[in-house]
Amino acid sequence: MVSMLNAGALRPTSAAARLLSALTILLVAIGLSGCGAINRVPTLEEQAKSSWSEVQNQYQRRADLIPNLVETVKGYAQQEKDVLIGVTEARAKASSVKVDASTVSDPQKFKEFQDAQNQLSGALGRLLVTVEKYPDLKSNQNFLALQSQLEGTENRIAVARRDYIGSVQAYNTELRTIPGRWIAAILYPEAKPMETFSATPNADRPPNVKF
Repeated sequence: MVSMLNAGALRPTSAAARLLSALTILLVAIGLSGCGAINRVPTLEEQAKSSWSEVQNQYQRRADLIPNLVETVKGYAQQEKDVLIGVTEARAKASSVKVDASTVSDPQKFKEFQDAQNQLSGALGRLLVTVEKYPDLKSNQNFLALQSQLEGTENRIAVARRDYIGSVQAYNTELRTIPGRWIAAILYPEAKPMETFSATPNADRPPNVKF
């Protein structure tokens, strides 16, 4: 009888505790909503995704320039066959890497994308170095126009990567610190940290494509 009375006495206390907990969560949510913190995780996520899209756009712009560049160089330097093939194959490999919204939160996919773009950068650099041996090519108007477009694109890539890195840093920090960590766990459980570009030699500046 005593144990039954004790159990009955505990029920209101347990119910009151649950009610207090619910009220506390509600008050915290209202407070966070008022200061905008409750929307910070999705806001930063969208900003990072937008920055990632710009990175893809600029890499695609570079890829679109390469066929014309290769054809122009080929017209003056057919003997540079190995270099020309290297650029063409590197572009094909970079273009074949499947990129979607999940890439930024998948370390393996992101590394595959970055490695392919780095290989294309290297092949493209080797192609441009060969131009030094062909004065007529260096003065060709079509080549000069492509050179200018490529230089501008490399600059845009550097800026896009920098902006993406900054956006991802802000987003990942929000997911790992309080109250963002709590908010994400309760309201945005699907939110995952995003990958960022790893440092490579001279990554802080675009390749020099002037001749």
